Amino acid sequence: MAVPRPVLHRFLHLLKRASWALPLVLALAFAASVGVWLRLTDQADMEEERLTLIADSLSLEARISDWLNAEHAAVDRLAQQLPGNVDDNTLLRHQTVTDGLRRLWVSVTVLDANNRVLAHVPQQSPHTTAPPRERTGVSLDEGGLTAHWSAPRPQGGRLVVRFAPSALLRQTLPWWLAQKYDVRLVDALGQRLAQNGEPQQLPGTQSYKVSVDPAMRETWLELNTRNRHTPWWHTLAAALMGVFILLSALASGMLRRQMREVRRAENEARTEAAWRRAVEDSLTVGLRGRDLDGRLTHVNRAFCDLVGYSADELLGRLPPMPYWLPDEMEDSLRRHRRNMAGGAPRDGYEARWMHADGHTLDVMILESPLVDASGNQIGWMGSIVDISARKQAEERERRRTEALAHQARLSTLGEVASALAHQLNQPLAAIAGYNAGAIRSLERSGQADEIVMGALKRLGEQAMEAGRIVQRIRAFLTRRAPQPERCAVPELVGRVLALLKRDLRGVPVEVVMPPDLPEVQADAVLIEQVLINLIRNALDELHGCADARLRIAGLRVGERFVRVDVDDNGPGLQGRGIDQLTTAFYSTKAEGMGMGLAICRSVVEAHHGGMEAGVGALGGARMSFTLPLCAPRPTPCPEVPATTTTTSTTMTTEAPMPRLSGNKESER
Repeated sequence: MAVPRPVLHRFLHLLKRASWALPLVLALAFAASVGVWLRLTDQADMEEERLTLIADSLSLEARISDWLNAEHAAVDRLAQQLPGNVDDNTLLRHQTVTDGLRRLWVSVTVLDANNRVLAHVPQQSPHTTAPPRERTGVSLDEGGLTAHWSAPRPQGGRLVVRFAPSALLRQTLPWWLAQKYDVRLVDALGQRLAQNGEPQQLPGTQSYKVSVDPAMRETWLELNTRNRHTPWWHTLAAALMGVFILLSALASGMLRRQMREVRRAENEARTEAAWRRAVEDSLTVGLRGRDLDGRLTHVNRAFCDLVGYSADELLGRLPPMPYWLPDEMEDSLRRHRRNMAGGAPRDGYEARWMHADGHTLDVMILESPLVDASGNQIGWMGSIVDISARKQAEERERRRTEALAHQARLSTLGEVASALAHQLNQPLAAIAGYNAGAIRSLERSGQADEIVMGALKRLGEQAMEAGRIVQRIRAFLTRRAPQPERCAVPELVGRVLALLKRDLRGVPVEVVMPPDLPEVQADAVLIEQVLINLIRNALDELHGCADARLRIAGLRVGERFVRVDVDDNGPGLQGRGIDQLTTAFYSTKAEGMGMGLAICRSVVEAHHGGMEAGVGALGGARMSFTLPLCAPRPTPCPEVPATTTTTSTTMTTEAPMPRLSGNKESER
C-alpha cells in the first residue's frame, strides 16, 4: 500500500529534526544487541552446565547402583554359606564378613526363625526390633542413618547386614566430582542420609536429583554445583555498556545544541529568502535569470505558471528550452544567441512559446544585464509579460469583422437565390407548356415516334421536378417552414441515385436498407437535396481513388427517429467535427463557398433532426442525419420493398437537378 505524500513528508521532517538523537539511538541499539548476545551466551552456558550436571549425576548414580548391587549379591551368598548353628566367633572369622566390615558394612546379624539373635558382629547391642521379614531388599533403618540388606537363610531365619550411606558415598564418589559438586543422599522426605560438601544449596547454583531405586529404595542422589553463576548484568561488560551509553547521551546532547544553533541560523536565512520570494511571487510579471551561457539560474512563480513547468524542471536547463515551439526552434536559437551577445531590443520583443499542456501563448520579453557587487556582468535578467489575451482580442475583432462581411455575403446570396428562383419559374413553365404542346401535336399528326415521345415525356417530368425544386428552395430561403409528408427512405435514396447516375459512373454504391424500415415525416425535395449534397461531397473526396466505394445505409434509432448514413473510403475527416464542418463559409476548397453543409444542417434541424460526423464502416468519413418517424396510420401501410444492393451506375442524366452548393469542402 502506497504511503500518502503528506504523511511521508511529515515523517521525513520529524526524522530530520530528531537526527541529533541518532547517535544515542544507535548506541542504545548496539548496547541492546550486546545485552541480548550476553543473555543468550549466559543461557547457553547455564544449559551446558546443566547438561554436564545431569550427565555426571547419572554417571555417579550408575556407579553407586553397581556398588550396592555387588554388596547385595555378597550378602545373598553369605546367607547361603553360613552353617545352621552359628555364633559370634564363627561369624567374625568368616572371610566375607571380615572383608565386608573392612569395606562398607557396619554390622552383621543372624536371626533364627523367631527373629532371635543367634550371632552379631561386631560386639554391639543390636536393635531389638528387626526389619519385617518381607523386606529383603534395600531399606532404610527407621532408628538411625544406616541402611541394611536382608537375605533369608536355608535353615530358616535371616541374615541382616547394616551399612553406612556416608561410607558408601566416600567409596563411590570420584575426587573430580567431589571438587565440582556438593553430593548428598536423601530419602523421599528430603532427610539427608549422607553428604559431601555444603549441607544446603547455595544461591546461584544448579541442582539435579536422580533416584537410586531399586538398588537403594526411596533414596535420591542429589548433586549441586559449587561455582556460583554470575548474571551478565553483574559483569564488567555491563558496566562498560553503561558508560558507553552515557557518553553517547552526552554526545547527542551536545549535537542537539549545535543543531539548534544551525537551525536558528537557517531559519533566519530562510525567512529572508522567503521575504524576497514573496516579493517576486506577488508580481504578475514572469522573471527569469540566466548566466552568460544561457543556463536558467532563477525563475519566479509567475514565470512557472506562464510556461507550465515547475522550478525544479527549469533550473539548470540550457537551450533549447522546453517552452520553445518545435516549429520555430531555429528562430528561437538565433534570437537566443543575439540576446546573449547583448543585442536584445531595449523596448522588448515578442515571441511565441508553448505551455506544458501544449497550447501556445504570446509573450513580450524585456532583457537587462545582471551585474554582481563587483560590477561584473554575470548573466541576464528577463521580464516576461503574457500578451496572449491582447492577441486573442485582436484576433476576435478581426474575425468579427470577417463574420460581418460573410453575413453580408450570405444575405446577398439569399436575395440572389430568391430572385433566381423567381426568374426560373417563367422559363420552366414555358418549357413545360411547349413540351405538352409538342406532345399533343405529334399525337394529332399520328406520326409520333416512340423514342421522341419518350424523350418528350421525360423532358416534361424533369421540367416539373425542376419546378418543384425551385419552389421548395425559394420557400426555404424565404424562411418558410418545410412541407413534411410521408416518405419512404429507400424511395428517396433510389431517386437520388437515379439523378446522380452520371456522377456515380464507375463508383460502386452499396445500399443497405432493412425491410422493416418505417416511413419518415419529411419534405422529400429538401431531403433529396441533402442526400445529393452529401453524396457529391463524398465523390469529390474519392476523386482519383482506384478502389472508390460508397455506402448508404438506413436504420431505426430509438422509438422516434430513422438515421441515414453516407460512408466512403476516402481520407476521412482528419479530426474535424460536425460543428466545424457546418460553420458558414468554412471550406477546404479554393473554389468552395462553405455553405453546402451549413444549409444541409439547417434543413435537417428544420425537420427536428440532427447531423453527425465521424468514421464510417468503410474506413473513411461518415456523414449522418436523422429524421422523425411518421405517426402510425389508422390502417396498416403496405410494406415498401427494400433492397440491399451494390450498384455501379452509368446512366446519363439529360436534365441534372440543381444542387444547393456542391461543396465537399464543408464536409472535409
